[in-house]
Amino acid sequence: MRPRTVLAAAAVVLLSACTAERANPDGPVQVESLLAPCPDQPGDTAQGAARLPALSFDCPGGGELDLARAPGVPTIVNLWGSWCAPCREELPLFQELVDLAGDRVRVVGVISKDGAPQAESFAAEAGVVFPSAFDGEGELMAALGINVLPHTYFLDPAGALVHTQVGPVTSVDELRGLVAQHLGVQL
Repeated sequence: MRPRTVLAAAAVVLLSACTAERANPDGPVQVESLLAPCPDQPGDTAQGAARLPALSFDCPGGGELDLARAPGVPTIVNLWGSWCAPCREELPLFQELVDLAGDRVRVVGVISKDGAPQAESFAAEAGVVFPSAFDGEGELMAALGINVLPHTYFLDPAGALVHTQVGPVTSVDELRGLVAQHLGVQL
């Protein structure tokens, strides 16, 4: 074999060994996600004078995030992308909050204006496994009229928007304080 042929064959073997794909009988091959599935939501329509736009997104870990439906529990929605330097700093803090909060507060990410492989790679590198929905085109950012990240939204169980955090949080203690102040949950 020629050296180029050997190198090409080795690259194909390495690339195929590095992907975690599974066959999907209903369509194209899907990449398995390390992110948790998005949680089930009650069938109730989100209520409140201020709400997030009524958009829905598939979650790489499974399920769907439907912002038109009430979450049923106090919920934090964090918009992030692997390309966003402040997101890279704060996303592990949200994972710490998830680990601390248990089922008292739900955290769901929205991967915004990003590629699925890049987001998955960053999440794995950062040790992030909480559910995140995929909004590769940035529909939610456009609907909210924002063009920078991170943005974090605090929702009460009925789906009312009770607080918007613009920019990054810098510590888990800051997050705990925001949760106590805006969601009424002591962690």
